Amino acid sequence: MNYEADEKLALIDAHIHLDQYVKSEQRAIIDYMERPSTALNGLISVSMDLVSSINNLKLAESHSGIHPAFGYHPEQKPPTDKVMQELFSFMHLYKDQMIAIGEVGLPYYLRETNPALQLEPYIEALEAFISKAQMWNKPIVLHAVYEDAETVCDILEKHSVNKAHFHWFKGAPSTVERMIRNDYYVSVTPDCVYEQEIQILISQYPIERLMVETDGPWPFLGPFENEMTHPTMMHQSIAAIASVKKLDYRDVYRHVYDNTERFYFC
Repeated sequence: MNYEADEKLALIDAHIHLDQYVKSEQRAIIDYMERPSTALNGLISVSMDLVSSINNLKLAESHSGIHPAFGYHPEQKPPTDKVMQELFSFMHLYKDQMIAIGEVGLPYYLRETNPALQLEPYIEALEAFISKAQMWNKPIVLHAVYEDAETVCDILEKHSVNKAHFHWFKGAPSTVERMIRNDYYVSVTPDCVYEQEIQILISQYPIERLMVETDGPWPFLGPFENEMTHPTMMHQSIAAIASVKKLDYRDVYRHVYDNTERFYFC
Protein backbone atom coordinates (compact mmCIF):
# COMPACT_ATOMS: atom_id res chain seq x y z
CA MET A 1 0.00 0.00 0.00
CA ASN A 2 1.33 3.43 -0.95
CA TYR A 3 0.60 5.35 2.25
CA GLU A 4 2.23 8.51 0.90
CA ALA A 5 -0.27 8.80 -1.93
CA ASP A 6 -2.95 10.03 0.48
CA GLU A 7 -2.28 13.55 1.73
CA LYS A 8 -4.49 12.85 4.75
CA LEU A 9 -1.89 10.37 6.01
CA ALA A 10 0.62 13.03 7.01
CA LEU A 11 3.28 12.63 9.67
CA ILE A 12 5.67 14.68 11.78
CA ASP A 13 8.97 13.13 12.80
CA ALA A 14 8.84 13.72 16.55
CA HIS A 15 12.56 13.16 17.11
CA ILE A 16 15.42 13.34 14.61
CA HIS A 17 19.03 14.55 14.80
CA LEU A 18 18.95 16.23 11.40
CA ASP A 19 22.17 18.14 11.99
CA GLN A 20 24.03 14.84 12.53
CA TYR A 21 23.43 13.56 8.99
CA VAL A 22 26.08 14.07 6.33
CA LYS A 23 25.15 16.98 4.08
CA SER A 24 23.97 14.88 1.12
CA GLU A 25 21.62 12.83 3.34
CA GLN A 26 20.42 15.96 5.10
CA ARG A 27 19.65 17.52 1.75
CA ALA A 28 17.75 14.42 0.59
CA ILE A 29 15.49 14.50 3.67
CA ILE A 30 14.84 18.23 3.37
CA ASP A 31 14.09 17.93 -0.35
CA TYR A 32 11.66 15.11 0.38
CA MET A 33 9.90 17.11 3.10
CA GLU A 34 9.58 20.17 0.86
CA ARG A 35 8.02 18.34 -2.08
CA PRO A 36 4.46 19.65 -2.60
CA SER A 37 2.97 16.15 -2.42
CA THR A 38 4.97 14.87 0.53
CA ALA A 39 3.33 13.23 3.54
CA LEU A 40 6.03 14.60 5.86
CA ASN A 41 4.82 17.83 7.45
CA GLY A 42 7.66 18.56 9.84
CA LEU A 43 10.75 17.49 11.74
CA ILE A 44 11.50 18.02 15.44
CA SER A 45 15.28 18.23 15.25
CA VAL A 46 16.90 17.73 18.64
CA SER A 47 20.40 18.80 19.64
CA MET A 48 23.47 17.20 21.20
CA ASP A 49 25.17 20.32 22.61
CA LEU A 50 25.68 24.02 21.87
CA VAL A 51 27.29 23.48 18.45
CA SER A 52 24.50 21.09 17.50
CA SER A 53 21.91 23.61 18.73
CA ILE A 54 23.45 26.34 16.59
CA ASN A 55 23.42 24.06 13.55
CA ASN A 56 19.79 23.10 14.12
CA LEU A 57 18.85 26.76 14.45
CA LYS A 58 20.51 27.48 11.09
CA LEU A 59 18.59 24.61 9.47
CA ALA A 60 15.33 25.90 10.93
CA GLU A 61 16.00 29.43 9.70
CA SER A 62 16.37 28.07 6.17
CA HIS A 63 13.50 25.57 6.17
CA SER A 64 10.14 26.24 7.79
CA GLY A 65 9.35 22.56 8.34
CA ILE A 66 12.32 22.10 10.69
CA HIS A 67 11.60 22.83 14.35
CA PRO A 68 14.72 22.90 16.56
CA ALA A 69 15.04 21.70 20.13
CA PHE A 70 18.11 22.78 22.09
CA GLY A 71 19.83 20.74 24.76
CA TYR A 72 22.73 18.52 25.83
CA HIS A 73 22.58 14.80 25.14
CA PRO A 74 23.43 12.83 28.28
CA GLU A 75 25.37 9.97 26.64
CA GLN A 76 28.61 11.97 26.79
CA LYS A 77 30.75 13.51 29.50
CA PRO A 78 28.75 15.71 31.87
CA PRO A 79 28.55 19.40 30.95
CA THR A 80 30.72 21.80 32.90
CA ASP A 81 29.29 24.92 34.48
CA LYS A 82 30.77 26.94 31.61
CA VAL A 83 29.14 24.67 29.02
CA MET A 84 25.77 24.97 30.76
CA GLN A 85 26.04 28.73 31.07
CA GLU A 86 26.86 29.16 27.38
CA LEU A 87 24.08 26.81 26.33
CA PHE A 88 21.48 28.50 28.52
CA SER A 89 22.52 31.91 27.22
CA PHE A 90 21.99 30.68 23.66
CA MET A 91 18.67 29.04 24.54
CA HIS A 92 17.42 32.21 26.22
CA LEU A 93 18.43 34.31 23.23
CA TYR A 94 16.60 32.02 20.79
CA LYS A 95 13.82 30.67 23.00
CA ASP A 96 11.15 31.92 20.62
CA GLN A 97 12.64 29.81 17.82
CA MET A 98 13.13 26.82 20.14
CA ILE A 99 10.24 24.34 19.88
CA ALA A 100 11.40 22.39 22.94
CA ILE A 101 14.30 21.64 25.28
CA GLY A 102 16.09 18.49 24.22
CA GLU A 103 17.58 16.09 23.97
CA VAL A 104 18.36 15.86 27.67
CA GLY A 105 18.27 13.10 30.26
CA LEU A 106 20.48 10.53 31.97
CA PRO A 107 23.38 8.42 30.61
CA TYR A 108 22.07 4.86 30.91
CA TYR A 109 24.15 3.33 28.10
CA LEU A 110 27.31 5.25 29.05
CA ARG A 111 27.05 3.81 32.56
CA GLU A 112 26.75 0.31 31.14
CA THR A 113 30.26 0.67 29.70
CA ASN A 114 31.55 2.74 32.63
CA PRO A 115 29.85 1.58 35.85
CA ALA A 116 31.98 3.95 37.94
CA LEU A 117 30.51 6.99 36.20
CA GLN A 118 28.99 9.38 38.72
CA LEU A 119 25.34 10.15 38.05
CA GLU A 120 25.02 13.26 40.22
CA PRO A 121 26.39 15.79 37.66
CA TYR A 122 23.91 14.51 35.09
CA ILE A 123 21.02 14.75 37.53
CA GLU A 124 22.05 18.29 38.40
CA ALA A 125 22.16 19.25 34.70
CA LEU A 126 18.82 17.59 34.00
CA GLU A 127 17.15 19.38 36.88
CA ALA A 128 18.44 22.67 35.47
CA PHE A 129 16.96 21.84 32.05
CA ILE A 130 13.63 20.85 33.58
CA SER A 131 13.58 24.08 35.57
CA LYS A 132 14.14 26.04 32.35
CA ALA A 133 11.35 24.11 30.63
CA GLN A 134 9.00 25.20 33.39
CA MET A 135 10.24 28.81 33.32
CA TRP A 136 9.96 29.15 29.54
CA ASN A 137 6.82 27.00 29.22
CA LYS A 138 8.51 24.65 26.76
CA PRO A 139 8.07 20.92 26.20
CA ILE A 140 11.03 18.77 27.19
CA VAL A 141 12.45 15.84 25.17
CA LEU A 142 13.93 13.12 27.34
CA HIS A 143 16.47 10.35 27.02
CA ALA A 144 15.56 8.19 30.02
CA VAL A 145 15.26 4.42 29.88
CA TYR A 146 14.73 1.61 32.37
CA GLU A 147 15.45 2.67 35.97
CA ASP A 148 16.64 6.13 34.89
CA ALA A 149 13.07 6.95 33.91
CA GLU A 150 11.98 6.70 37.54
CA THR A 151 14.56 9.31 38.54
CA VAL A 152 13.43 11.57 35.70
CA CYS A 153 9.80 11.18 36.74
CA ASP A 154 10.79 12.22 40.28
CA ILE A 155 12.35 15.45 38.97
CA LEU A 156 9.47 16.22 36.60
CA GLU A 157 7.00 15.79 39.44
CA LYS A 158 9.12 17.91 41.77
CA HIS A 159 8.93 20.81 39.30
CA SER A 160 5.31 20.12 38.26
CA VAL A 161 6.36 19.69 34.63
CA ASN A 162 4.06 17.36 32.69
CA LYS A 163 4.72 18.33 29.07
CA ALA A 164 7.36 15.62 28.77
CA HIS A 165 8.25 13.49 25.76
CA PHE A 166 10.14 10.24 26.46
CA HIS A 167 11.68 9.22 23.18
CA TRP A 168 12.58 5.58 22.36
CA PHE A 169 11.47 4.64 25.85
CA LYS A 170 12.03 1.25 27.49
CA GLY A 171 11.08 0.51 31.09
CA ALA A 172 9.24 -1.50 33.68
CA PRO A 173 5.42 -1.78 33.64
CA SER A 174 5.25 0.20 36.90
CA THR A 175 7.18 3.06 35.26
CA VAL A 176 4.91 2.92 32.22
CA GLU A 177 1.86 3.17 34.49
CA ARG A 178 3.38 6.17 36.28
CA MET A 179 4.08 7.92 32.99
CA ILE A 180 0.54 7.29 31.79
CA ARG A 181 -0.88 8.74 35.02
CA ASN A 182 1.23 11.86 34.49
CA ASP A 183 0.10 12.24 30.85
CA TYR A 184 3.65 12.01 29.51
CA TYR A 185 4.08 11.28 25.80
CA VAL A 186 6.12 8.46 24.28
CA SER A 187 7.47 8.08 20.75
CA VAL A 188 8.57 4.88 19.04
CA THR A 189 11.21 4.38 16.38
CA PRO A 190 11.16 2.04 13.36
CA ASP A 191 12.41 -0.78 15.58
CA CYS A 192 8.79 -1.19 16.70
CA VAL A 193 8.36 -3.16 13.47
CA TYR A 194 10.59 -5.98 14.76
CA GLU A 195 11.24 -5.46 18.51
CA GLN A 196 8.79 -7.25 20.80
CA GLU A 197 9.74 -5.03 23.76
CA ILE A 198 8.56 -1.94 21.89
CA GLN A 199 5.42 -3.68 20.67
CA ILE A 200 4.53 -4.47 24.29
CA LEU A 201 5.00 -0.79 25.15
CA ILE A 202 2.70 0.15 22.26
CA SER A 203 0.05 -2.24 23.58
CA GLN A 204 0.26 -0.63 27.04
CA TYR A 205 0.43 3.04 26.12
CA PRO A 206 -2.73 5.03 25.24
CA ILE A 207 -2.97 5.88 21.55
CA GLU A 208 -3.70 9.49 22.63
CA ARG A 209 -0.12 9.78 23.98
CA LEU A 210 1.85 8.01 21.24
CA MET A 211 4.07 9.65 18.62
CA VAL A 212 6.48 8.28 16.00
CA GLU A 213 10.08 9.22 15.36
CA THR A 214 13.16 8.10 13.47
CA ASP A 215 15.96 9.17 15.85
CA GLY A 216 17.96 9.38 12.63
CA PRO A 217 20.67 9.02 11.64
CA TRP A 218 20.66 6.10 14.11
CA PRO A 219 20.48 2.92 11.95
CA PHE A 220 17.96 0.10 12.32
CA LEU A 221 17.87 -3.63 11.69
CA GLY A 222 15.14 -5.90 10.33
CA PRO A 223 13.66 -4.57 7.08
CA PHE A 224 15.71 -1.36 7.46
CA GLU A 225 19.15 -2.96 7.70
CA ASN A 226 21.85 -1.13 5.71
CA GLU A 227 19.40 1.67 4.84
CA MET A 228 19.82 5.34 5.65
CA THR A 229 17.32 6.19 8.37
CA HIS A 230 14.65 8.25 6.64
CA PRO A 231 11.28 9.63 7.83
CA THR A 232 9.46 7.39 5.33
CA MET A 233 10.26 4.51 7.73
CA MET A 234 7.61 5.93 10.04
CA HIS A 235 4.90 4.64 7.69
CA GLN A 236 5.91 1.11 8.66
CA SER A 237 5.89 2.15 12.32
CA ILE A 238 2.29 3.30 11.88
CA ALA A 239 1.40 -0.08 10.35
CA ALA A 240 3.01 -1.81 13.34
CA ILE A 241 1.06 0.34 15.82
CA ALA A 242 -2.19 -0.37 13.97
CA SER A 243 -1.48 -4.10 14.06
CA VAL A 244 -0.60 -4.17 17.77
CA LYS A 245 -3.56 -2.04 18.81
CA LYS A 246 -5.96 -3.60 16.30
CA LEU A 247 -6.91 -0.20 14.90
CA ASP A 248 -7.50 1.00 11.37
CA TYR A 249 -4.20 2.43 10.12
CA ARG A 250 -5.96 5.64 9.06
CA ASP A 251 -7.07 6.21 12.65
CA VAL A 252 -3.51 5.64 13.86
CA TYR A 253 -2.20 8.26 11.43
CA ARG A 254 -4.76 10.77 12.68
CA HIS A 255 -4.05 10.06 16.34
CA VAL A 256 -0.27 10.20 15.98
CA TYR A 257 -0.33 13.38 13.92
CA ASP A 258 -2.78 15.11 16.26
CA ASN A 259 -0.75 14.00 19.30
CA THR A 260 2.47 15.44 17.90
CA GLU A 261 0.82 18.66 16.82
CA ARG A 262 -0.89 19.08 20.21
CA PHE A 263 2.29 18.34 22.18
CA TYR A 264 4.65 20.60 20.22
CA PHE A 265 2.53 23.29 18.63
CA CYS A 266 -0.37 24.00 21.01
